Amino acid sequence: MERIEKGFRIMPNWEDRYRFLVQLGRKLEPLEDDLKVEANRVRGCASNVWLVPELSEDDPPRMTFRAESDAHIVKGLVALLMVIYSGRSPEEIRELDALEILERLDLQAHLSPSRSNGLFAMVERIRALASAATGP
Repeated sequence: MERIEKGFRIMPNWEDRYRFLVQLGRKLEPLEDDLKVEANRVRGCASNVWLVPELSEDDPPRMTFRAESDAHIVKGLVALLMVIYSGRSPEEIRELDALEILERLDLQAHLSPSRSNGLFAMVERIRALASAATGP
């Protein structure tokens, strides 16, 4: 995440930052079609976003996520959230304030309202999946 924050700081304008997000999104492995189902879809996003959690058998268990979107910038936002959340325990995920991290990048100020709402929906979905992984 530090590398991404540093990259954002040195980019002179938001057009470059958007390009960076698109490149980040291209690094996501595509989801198989059988995972692009309603149960994995993130509601509240204008674009289609699918999010698939995986829980390790480590002690404590760690969560990783696979995700995909049909929109380039949104796919980059999903990839950014994967950097923030993947590899953490469900408890860490529930306690982590990703929106504060994204605020440091000044990201939400440069997103359309629909993308901001979608980003919030993705964060909430990840937190809900973390809660479901450990129970109430």
